[in-house]
Amino acid sequence: MEEKRTRLHLHLKKWLEKAVGDYGMIAAGDRVLVGVSGGVDSFVLLDLLNSPMIFTPPFSILAAHIDLGFDPAGEGAARVADRLAETGIPLISERTDIGPLAHSEVNRKNPCFLCSRLRRRRLFEIAAAEGCTKVALAHHRDDIVETLLINLFFGREISTMTPNQPLFGGQLHIIRPLAYVPEALVKKYGREQGIAPAEERCPTSRTSRRRTVKDLLDGLERDNPEVRDNIFRAMGHVKPDYLLAPPRPLKTARTGRSRGAGAEKPISDVGERRAGTGAGGAAGHAGAERTA
Repeated sequence: MEEKRTRLHLHLKKWLEKAVGDYGMIAAGDRVLVGVSGGVDSFVLLDLLNSPMIFTPPFSILAAHIDLGFDPAGEGAARVADRLAETGIPLISERTDIGPLAHSEVNRKNPCFLCSRLRRRRLFEIAAAEGCTKVALAHHRDDIVETLLINLFFGREISTMTPNQPLFGGQLHIIRPLAYVPEALVKKYGREQGIAPAEERCPTSRTSRRRTVKDLLDGLERDNPEVRDNIFRAMGHVKPDYLLAPPRPLKTARTGRSRGAGAEKPISDVGERRAGTGAGGAAGHAGAERTA
């Protein structure tokens, strides 16, 4: 596929290489598995990673598409295959029932969490089978900001997805080369490259917590266009001295037992009841998202 080298292309590739370098995402000789959903974001990531790099060490890429099962006709998988055929990048495409399972009766409360978790698990299995030590996902700056707020509002913790996340003792890393790129520029680049938005088939895409947070940020940016950028930069300027520290356990004179530890148990129990186990034994906090 002939690459259109616009000024925006060079600008985004500069940001991508800076993020890759800042977080040590790619080393010489790495084999990187790129998760391709069929949406604009993943095609943009693939195009940028497949273009000549200036500062990034040489690496090879393999694409993987996990069909979640919302598309009986397989149009999404065909769209991915057609575009990948133009690039010459090897593609592994699998059809699954992950989407319907995540929206079934056994997991009604939090389908996004389970759907994402099962999809990532399959990507990890493919990466291991193909000798890939890095899995590249197309999350951009806005995704990282939204995940922080989702976990804060609904998960009662301050955390988000990270640009370079080691797993399994460092045997595998999830990397997010678009971490510095705003969503608006990803979409603009997609339009320049003629990448049409994919049809949204997920039944909860417009009512999810991520959609709620996205709408909130859109409203705030009407008054302050720097809101998303400010939140993203704030994650690199944390002041622990001005955050709540966990209370120290206090031993009672009568029993010698820790009152603090005893007080935490009901809170943990509530969290476990809220999260449930879901399908396939997927336990975890209902609100928190690590890699979303």
